[in-house]
Amino acid sequence: MGEADGVVPYGVTVFDDGVPAVTNLDPDLLAALRRAAAEAAGDGVEFYVNSGWRSAEYQERLFRRAVSEYGSEAAAARWVATPATSLHVSGDAVDIGHSDATAWLSEHGARYGLCQIYRNEPWHYELRTDAVHRGCPRMFADPSQDPRMRR
Repeated sequence: MGEADGVVPYGVTVFDDGVPAVTNLDPDLLAALRRAAAEAAGDGVEFYVNSGWRSAEYQERLFRRAVSEYGSEAAAARWVATPATSLHVSGDAVDIGHSDATAWLSEHGARYGLCQIYRNEPWHYELRTDAVHRGCPRMFADPSQDPRMRR
């Protein structure tokens, strides 16, 4: 697996146009991330991408690794989706690093429609455009509680 599959080299930001994990994100999600990152930069915060878009093959490899680590598909599903359900495969999810960036997004992300979806994954953000006016929806405990993951 390599960059073409969505592997992210260390130090990639939401502004790195040469990295498929960034450029293959949903255009609206990427635009919201870049608007938020531009404002966060004024606070000295940079949005690094730990994971973005992934190929189905890469997602399958991550899921199989999680099954090995956690002992079952059900246990792995708390942390890693299958290729059929992963919002990373569709480009609709991004994992943001470092803790200062996720803290900034927790406080300000709804203004851009960027919401943390899972309590156990403070780095995982998705675009919820109605959050701009209504705030982010209630979080799921983990991906196994998300009805979208039961396809």
